[in-house]
Amino acid sequence: MSYLTWDASLETGINIIDSQHRQIVDYINRLHSAVSTKDHDLSRGILDEVVNYTLTHFSFEEEMMKVAGYAHYDAHCRVHQAFLTKISDYKIRLHNGEDITKLLLSDLLIWLTNHIKNEDNDYTKCVNIYFHGDDDISWIKRSLVRLFGK
Repeated sequence: MSYLTWDASLETGINIIDSQHRQIVDYINRLHSAVSTKDHDLSRGILDEVVNYTLTHFSFEEEMMKVAGYAHYDAHCRVHQAFLTKISDYKIRLHNGEDITKLLLSDLLIWLTNHIKNEDNDYTKCVNIYFHGDDDISWIKRSLVRLFGK
């Protein structure tokens, strides 16, 4: 049984973003399992994945907001940068032997619920209005290939 299950309250209405956000739920569930079993190697591996994931996800999301002309783009990017700094610090601390897995799990849960439900939902109207034509779909496909290799 999963620790956390995706539900409609987390949806932005932008399918590609929701799909990417579901990955955070997977990380939370895997990290919870690692905490429960005290598997520090698994925790390190998940943290590495979280760092890589956030870099690519934030890049995609920021590019999408910028292209759409989202008014609060700069502020949103600053929030992303603060989260990346915190996660990078956790990575250093974990690799130095400190057990930060419970802190990371807590921060991921808070990020998932607060950031997605508030900051991310704030840009959805702007993005949905902008991305409605075939050319815009092509932009999304090109960005996905560039960032995620798919």
